[in-house]
Amino acid sequence: MKPTGLLSKDNQLYYYKHYLSAKNGSGLSKSKGSRIGFDGMQWRAVKKFIMLTSSQNVPVFLIDPLILELINKNFEQVKNTSHASSTSECKVFCVPRDFTTFALQYQLWKNEEGWFWIAENMGFQCLKIESKDPRLDWIDSLSGTEIPLHYICKLASHAIHLVVFHERSGNYLWHGHLRLKGHVDRKFVPFRKLQFGRYPGAFDRPELQQITVDGLDVLIPKDPMHFLEEIPHSRFIECRYKEARAFFQQYLDDNTVEAMTFQKRAKELLQLAAKTLKKLGVRFWLSSGTCLGWFRQCSIIPYSKDVDLGIFIQDYKSDIISAFQDAGLPLKHKFGKVEDSLELSFQGKDDVKLDIFFFYEETDHMWNGGTQAKTGKKFKYLFPKFTLCWTEFVDTKFRVPCETVEYIEANYGSSCPSRLCCNC
Repeated sequence: MKPTGLLSKDNQLYYYKHYLSAKNGSGLSKSKGSRIGFDGMQWRAVKKFIMLTSSQNVPVFLIDPLILELINKNFEQVKNTSHASSTSECKVFCVPRDFTTFALQYQLWKNEEGWFWIAENMGFQCLKIESKDPRLDWIDSLSGTEIPLHYICKLASHAIHLVVFHERSGNYLWHGHLRLKGHVDRKFVPFRKLQFGRYPGAFDRPELQQITVDGLDVLIPKDPMHFLEEIPHSRFIECRYKEARAFFQQYLDDNTVEAMTFQKRAKELLQLAAKTLKKLGVRFWLSSGTCLGWFRQCSIIPYSKDVDLGIFIQDYKSDIISAFQDAGLPLKHKFGKVEDSLELSFQGKDDVKLDIFFFYEETDHMWNGGTQAKTGKKFKYLFPKFTLCWTEFVDTKFRVPCETVEYIEANYGSSCPSRLCCNC
């Protein structure tokens, strides 16, 4: 029978030897009928890993880009494949590769130490990658507390990469950078071929479903295409918590009623704008003074009086104005036109304004236009080319320019990121 709770190490080893081995291990080469490709190490390693995680109720799910792409190509067929009909020929898990990548949500993992111990008794050589939790850099007593980020478990010539996702306050999943410490054997696996861990990443929380692939029951994202599309755009950068603490030690935070009321309204406006633009499928990022507040002090600048977002002009949609009006944000100003210097302003509560600047790309730079409301005078602001990363701000996942310093300096000058008084 299966265990119902956490087991001692002796009981766990007994369970592995007498239940898992008898049920799964001895049957690999004795199944009836022709089984093509099931003697490969890739399939054997994945099967053994699934045996391990299912026995310990560890809710791992498949995130391997190559395997998910193969599954997605014949998704409807795979979803309707029975366990019996998928065991004649190995078509997915037997493809040549160095790694198979799985993930788990750390808060659902109840027996990390016991799992690690059993993995080694099953023949895996496992490496655990830990690092400090960046969210705790605000708190002196907790700064430096380490959390697990990655496991790499090798069985003969194939390795399983287990990416540990941590739940963040914006209801999304985050994984950390895979940094090898000095004592780690660099030849343990070909680390440079790993698909995850080159940088921290952020993903929407996927809804999962179970499917049968090559005779193995695995959980995958219910929308594998969406997850695959997220991967190349998943890079995450933290707010600079230590620098923000230093900033507030030099410049006291504004705790007046007016400042706190504005920050509350600005947070609500940002979250409403994010919800509206996400529904439209429009990429956007924190821009101008809002981006400066995130970068410099990890908070909304209390005297800025507005919220600033950027959008690439190629992502403009004709129903963007009506979508904001339907969300309760009437249009206050519209400057320029789609082909030149478009800027939109919407009116939020208590005179808090949402400004959206549209960015245009040239060969070697980007730019957005600006118009003075009173005079109609037009300006053109130049920016070095930039890419977009995810971050967390006011308990929500937002995009920001990855090249943040260059972006802010183009906006405000080279001394602005460290100064209190910027024209934002």
